[in-house]
Amino acid sequence: MEPSGTQRQVNADFFTSSYRVVGKVMIPNSGLIGLLNDTLSASIDIVDAHLARSHMPTKLVGSYEIVRLVKHQIIAVCLARREDMGPAAVVRGGFTNMQQYPTLLTTADYEISGALEMPGRFDFSSLVVEGARDFSPAYDVTLTGILIPALKVESPAMLFNKRHVHMAALQNQKRES
Repeated sequence: MEPSGTQRQVNADFFTSSYRVVGKVMIPNSGLIGLLNDTLSASIDIVDAHLARSHMPTKLVGSYEIVRLVKHQIIAVCLARREDMGPAAVVRGGFTNMQQYPTLLTTADYEISGALEMPGRFDFSSLVVEGARDFSPAYDVTLTGILIPALKVESPAMLFNKRHVHMAALQNQKRES
């Protein structure tokens, strides 16, 4: 069932543990972040979808009119434009003074390197545990497959599922070998 107030289609790359799904999704006025964090629906429809397996990122598996994804299985969504995430007030959770933290996040399948925005100081527990929304924004991101480094995607905007995050490391705390 489509949410009411759907206004436009956006292109996006959806990453699960086993597939990359590239296609279009209809987003409401609250943007993709509003759609993904909507607790009234457990799935999302991707139209004009192209599938590739994570372990063979350059080989197309198939194309479908519609692919339906279970939201909690989505690890990350890459977007071509920051604006497609949603209105700034929704994306930032209402905060206006945000600090940027260049961060490395890991999941079981991917490394995500990019900038996280948080009010005040960096707080790992509030990032992955607190709050009602599962999907959080990251900016100027590089997503790399852990076991398949040939899978590398750069994106100006990403929504990642914080329930899949295993680790976070601030880039300014990295030691040189």
